[in-house]
Amino acid sequence: MSEPVTVVIVDDHTIFRSGLKADLDERVSVVGEAGTVEQAVAVIEELEPQVVLLDVHLPGGIGGGGREVLTRSAALLGRVRFLALSVSDAAEDVVSVIRAGARGYVTKTASGPEITDAVLRVAEGDAVFSPRLAGFVLDAFGTSAVADDELDRLSARELEVMRLIARGYSYKEVAKELFISVKTVETHVSAVLRKLQLTNRHELSRWAADRRIW
Repeated sequence: MSEPVTVVIVDDHTIFRSGLKADLDERVSVVGEAGTVEQAVAVIEELEPQVVLLDVHLPGGIGGGGREVLTRSAALLGRVRFLALSVSDAAEDVVSVIRAGARGYVTKTASGPEITDAVLRVAEGDAVFSPRLAGFVLDAFGTSAVADDELDRLSARELEVMRLIARGYSYKEVAKELFISVKTVETHVSAVLRKLQLTNRHELSRWAADRRIW
């Protein structure tokens, strides 16, 4: 029998975390919990679970929310997979966390067996969405195959830097948002421009806008 998938549950409601933990079956092992952005980042970094069940709306951090947890955990993306879990089925919430690196999004109306199945699928590398939410993602990521190929050249951190620069952030603002130095931002931007064969950040902004990558 294979080992259970290790999971960290991130949600600011203790009762919900307890109930969810009880509803997940023996194929999932909850190794940690967190209730704020800061706690989540620390626990995820320490434990490196296979999957993080991440509430979209969280207290703490600069802007708060699951998206900030994803941004601050960008270096772990790939080794750790994130599954957003929320009461919200709003398009902006879904698209925001998927752009930040989550592998799926399920609503809290899902049953314990459904969430267990979603965790297992995400651990295997699948993308998982509650019914109707997949349409939001398809609409938001309606980029061409060429754009997908180009984006595949970028690391998770380069992609995050690229999106912030494309939105008009200054290097200093990007550094503050991602908790890295301005010099590191400059290095990432140079790598992005080289890989995408662009000359400057203005071309990068146009490139991203043309492909609806924000």
